[in-house]
Amino acid sequence: MDGRDLVRSVRVIGSGRAARGVRAAWRRRRIDAAALPRRGAERARVPGRVESVEPGPGGGVIRFGRSELRVTVAVNGAVFWGWDGAAPQPSYALARNCPEPDPRAVLEPDKDGGWRVVAERVTVVVSRLGAVEVCTPGGVVLRRELPPRWWEPVDGGTARWMQRSEVAADARFFGLGGRASGPRLRDGSYRLWNTDPGGSFEPGDDPLYLTMPVQLVVADAGTHLVFHDTTWDGTVLLREGEEGAGSGHDRAGRCELRMDGGPLRCWVMVGPPSRVLHTWASLTGAPALPPAWALGHHHARWGFGSEQEVRRIVSGYLERGLPLDAVHLDIDHYDDHQVFTVDQERFPKLPVLAEELRRDGIRLVSIVDPAVKVAPGNAVYEGGTAVDAFVRDPSGRPVRGVVWAGESVYPDFTHPRVRDWWGGLYEERLAQGFAGFWHDMNEPVSFNAFGETTLPRSARHALEGRGGDHREAHNVYGLCMARAGYEGLRELVPHERPFLFTRSGWAGMQRYGGTWSGDVATGWPGLRASLSLVLGLGLCGVPYSGPDVGGFDGSPSPELYLRWFQLGAYLPLFRTHASLRAGRREPWEFGPEVLEHARAALLERRRLLPYFVTLSHLARRTGAPYVRPVWWSAPEDRALRDCEDAFLLGDGLLVAPVLEPGAERRVVRLPRGRWYDTATERVYEGPGSVVVDAPLSRIPVFARAGAVLPVRGDDGLELEVWAPAPGRTGGGLVVPDAGEGWDEPGLERYVARRQGGNVVVTREGEDGTGEPGRPVRVRGLG
Repeated sequence: MDGRDLVRSVRVIGSGRAARGVRAAWRRRRIDAAALPRRGAERARVPGRVESVEPGPGGGVIRFGRSELRVTVAVNGAVFWGWDGAAPQPSYALARNCPEPDPRAVLEPDKDGGWRVVAERVTVVVSRLGAVEVCTPGGVVLRRELPPRWWEPVDGGTARWMQRSEVAADARFFGLGGRASGPRLRDGSYRLWNTDPGGSFEPGDDPLYLTMPVQLVVADAGTHLVFHDTTWDGTVLLREGEEGAGSGHDRAGRCELRMDGGPLRCWVMVGPPSRVLHTWASLTGAPALPPAWALGHHHARWGFGSEQEVRRIVSGYLERGLPLDAVHLDIDHYDDHQVFTVDQERFPKLPVLAEELRRDGIRLVSIVDPAVKVAPGNAVYEGGTAVDAFVRDPSGRPVRGVVWAGESVYPDFTHPRVRDWWGGLYEERLAQGFAGFWHDMNEPVSFNAFGETTLPRSARHALEGRGGDHREAHNVYGLCMARAGYEGLRELVPHERPFLFTRSGWAGMQRYGGTWSGDVATGWPGLRASLSLVLGLGLCGVPYSGPDVGGFDGSPSPELYLRWFQLGAYLPLFRTHASLRAGRREPWEFGPEVLEHARAALLERRRLLPYFVTLSHLARRTGAPYVRPVWWSAPEDRALRDCEDAFLLGDGLLVAPVLEPGAERRVVRLPRGRWYDTATERVYEGPGSVVVDAPLSRIPVFARAGAVLPVRGDDGLELEVWAPAPGRTGGGLVVPDAGEGWDEPGLERYVARRQGGNVVVTREGEDGTGEPGRPVRVRGLG
């Protein structure tokens, strides 16, 4: 520990808890020093040469001198391979049922003593020394994995390993979970260890709360997603390639993955981005469907302080005609920061408050932390102790950390019994009137004054009965907590879709809900990081996310707040939030001009709510994120691959937020096709860059020619149709949603055709073509 650690500890948790943080840090260090195996002499190993093969369903097993490789192509086109006997399951990422092997995939000899698995969408070539190439059906190499290397302790224990890969020189990397720099991942090192940065973060801070060993790689030859399925701590080193400007001396892009342990197994999906994300969702599970109200505007703050303050804020929204759909209560509504409690002095009639808000169409959302205060009489602590719910150290004692409530213990969410117990605790939250939940501090966090701010790496976990320690369980702790909450809510309120989002998680977390940025710094870099996080998470299969609008700390200028607010209005989770010590985040606190422009953004979000509902249903059915990079439909366009300051909202809209101070115009790069400025209806042709107005009153938004968008009209849902270009057709999908239940609404397909100076819209169904049956408003005809 040094002086900076102590200052950080005091700043983050206060002087009263700093002493506990010092004790917790020393305790953690002692536990690990006594229990973690010391890394001594190691023996390096590589696969060796091919010795034999055993064909099997979808591929087969290739045996080398010092390892064996299982290769399987699934019926959905995904490729799995695992070294040293690693199988696809057990896995925290995959949905319950692993896809069936493709019976048409064939293992056959290749040149130079290698072998290959040939399938309809992909060919996997394995060299005689263990290099693995993923190729298109035409034989173009998308990814080449060099022979792996293991380092095994001589006296036994967990082997660490390294996997080096090569991609095309023109390839770009995306993903790896929630990264503040990006969404395109430049040359550098990225850690795979979910981490609370201990304060507000900006671009360049890494790692953050939610990491995943998931890469999406986009190149001229095609797009592929690669997932190395191990939950251990690791590092990804990326280096983009360089093209030789016609000299033929291209330098391939490189990826080096180093893991501290776990199986060396991998999934790869190839194809257009839409197919890749659809395959990924079929592997890891369909995204949870939020209730319709969760797609509206949320207002949160750490420090509401009382029922009276909540009423004051809500009245401010209602009196000014500002739409509001949810209010979030942070840890200050707890009794002494203890989870599943309420401070009866400041919130004496919380169920009454919740009912009053619901009559105005506003839901209450509660924070839920995993740590449980060690205190006799604390019902959660007593109940967890009775069912042996808490993580223990190797000597059998419950592991203690320090969080907001003080000395605390941590449920072991990797045990089914503990998940069942924890899920039942949400009954107390529901009785208080809460309709949704946000999980915080679940990396998990302990306020250790030095060292890692989490549990000892030697802490023991059930890991679904396999047994193991925190080195393996850490990255999936938040995922398993989300599962506990989601499944508990399904049992407690079976007729309603749960609303849950979580700060930490891992691959497959979309099955249980979404996420948010965490404590993004107030400033223009934080605004840019907000967009990077949402785009990157969407490409990892997590479609529902958003930032703390305005930043978590500090006091944004009126301009920064408004530009953040305008961006948030087009993101899936639209939530203002701030810390206890930050400035206000209500729109009227920034002056009358900002208030009017914020009102316009809120009303536009309310108007587009049916479109967001449709995107949520399409995400569940196809895996496609609501927010997509501009290259989504044209990954071969290199200029679009490098565009990071705009995004597609579904197929129909392109949003170009203002990310720089003082900007009233900005450059927007448009994909191919005709686009309309939705404010002026001016026409632009892509591909190419255009300069457009971006006054303080709005950010540039473009509609694709031919798009059919469901919007809220005066009499309910109506269709906003943007005129197709002459000689072209357009269309769109609409999924109407009643709100909160599990009924599967039908998918409505509409086609828009240009006929002379008119636009004709028809509904396409199994019974043929018919009238739309909904009001239609055509725009873009001049």
